[in-house]
Amino acid sequence: MIVVQTPLRISFLGGGTDFEDYYCLNGGGAVLTTAINKHTFVIIKERFDDMIYVSYSRKEIVERVEDLQHELIREAMKLTGVRKGVEITTLADIPSEGTGLGSSSSILVGLLLALHTYQGDSATAETLAKEACQIEIETLHKPIGKQDQYISAYGNMRFMTFKTSGITIEKFDICEDGKRRFDEHLLLFYTGRTRQADPILAEQKSNISETRPLLEEMTKLAYRGKDVLSEQSFCEFGELLHEGWNIKKQFASRVTNSDIDDIYETARNAGAIGGKIAGAGGGGFMLLCCPPAKRDDIRASLHGLKEFPFRSYCDGSKVIFNYRN
Repeated sequence: MIVVQTPLRISFLGGGTDFEDYYCLNGGGAVLTTAINKHTFVIIKERFDDMIYVSYSRKEIVERVEDLQHELIREAMKLTGVRKGVEITTLADIPSEGTGLGSSSSILVGLLLALHTYQGDSATAETLAKEACQIEIETLHKPIGKQDQYISAYGNMRFMTFKTSGITIEKFDICEDGKRRFDEHLLLFYTGRTRQADPILAEQKSNISETRPLLEEMTKLAYRGKDVLSEQSFCEFGELLHEGWNIKKQFASRVTNSDIDDIYETARNAGAIGGKIAGAGGGGFMLLCCPPAKRDDIRASLHGLKEFPFRSYCDGSKVIFNYRN
């Protein structure tokens, strides 16, 4: 039995500039993002027969890998050459999809690591990220960028740049006291609404030619955010989040709605400096940045929403249990 733990993530600034359609034609994109201490888990176990058992929000039992309906498991098995005689279970610390914390890419990266380990192969973070991008973008034609796969594989806080010449992954580090104080400025609430990200992202992708100036501003915000965090100016970082959220709302028609706008304005009136809906938008989790003294006021103002405590700076995908007979 092999168990793999892979982090979820929160993307702060630069989202959308990691689309190949954008950065290949516009000089490059940049994203500031972090892994958090909430995870997905993949468990793989050898079976005594040649059947394939898969358990997630439903259960599948098939003879051929091609017959699996879970497309991420199917394609990860095909890519790694595991074709029969396994039982695979996936678990997560959050609802299975539609939350904006990068769960799909997290699951896929974890699947790839588990399957490579099952085969007796080693796989670097770079390999896992590239293979996950290959499956999601090239094989399954998902309308997504590349930041989620990389942060799931590498972990920690990262400043990423995306160019035709390649992707650079820079570990962004501050002292332990700085990490603690940064986390004290952040709150995360579940809006109670899940959504399908693909339609929102597909519209965002189709709008890239029209939203190019906005994406250029997003790239600049990511660079500014890197500098502001280096200076540990956390309240100023909140202002950048607010600026980024106002830009992001223009990417596609369903990024926000009246309910989300009401939640955000309520939090701002209670003392939040800025924030955003995580991921594509439309629902899921809302990130807020505020002075620590305002945390309880914001919690009181959003009493109907479930808070999701978290910490940033966590390891990337890793094997946490590996037992073989």
